[in-house]
Amino acid sequence: MPRYRLDIEYDGRAYAGWQRQAGNHSIQAAIEQAVAKFSGDEISLRGAGRTDAGVHATAQVAHADLTREWPDDTVRDAVNAHLQQAGETVAILAARRVDETFDARFSATGRHYIYRILNRRAPAALERGQVWWVPKRLDHDAMAEAAKVLLGRHDFTTFRSAQCQANSPLRTLDRLDVTRSGDTIEIGASARSFLHNQVRSMVGSLKRVGEGAWTAADLRAALDARDRSACGQVAPPDGLFLTGVDY
Repeated sequence: MPRYRLDIEYDGRAYAGWQRQAGNHSIQAAIEQAVAKFSGDEISLRGAGRTDAGVHATAQVAHADLTREWPDDTVRDAVNAHLQQAGETVAILAARRVDETFDARFSATGRHYIYRILNRRAPAALERGQVWWVPKRLDHDAMAEAAKVLLGRHDFTTFRSAQCQANSPLRTLDRLDVTRSGDTIEIGASARSFLHNQVRSMVGSLKRVGEGAWTAADLRAALDARDRSACGQVAPPDGLFLTGVDY
């Protein structure tokens, strides 16, 4: 069966997350339904990252096995046509035939996320649902300095959801950058893989540093506690984007 890699963009606000689930509409299900209408194939789509409800993507990757071979552009355009017809906020940026050994999830060697904070007194109008609005002025330099505490290989128990199904809390965080452009603070995170809610948990704790409630030492203490109750506020899903997957 020919295998296709799909590069995907979506606005996650209308979905219960990436993963198919009974009784709720998901991004995975929306694409599977569009593929079925185009090709007649009942597929099980595998994605590189199981983003939560309300989380967005500019570069999600998935793969699907079809029963016959189609031109790459035909797969992209036909699936997009059915997604648009259904009113989905999902787009296939590219589709291409890949070797059957390619696995969108298990072949990935790195994942990249951006979290966006709108840091101004006025609430979001144009970007509502795509940023975390924080009206209190944040010290992004203090956040950037504190973020260095989390770099490297650690037990991230403090920064993972109680529902996380990963076998181990150990992860290696390769990048955690904090930058500001005008009223927007962006936090970029890169790792081979992340725990459930890890990025949002780290962002919420960095926000505590930015508002002056925590120091870098407090963040270190939270990490070392290996206790979920030591985590700061978990940032809402609105500002989180999956921006890249490495293979």
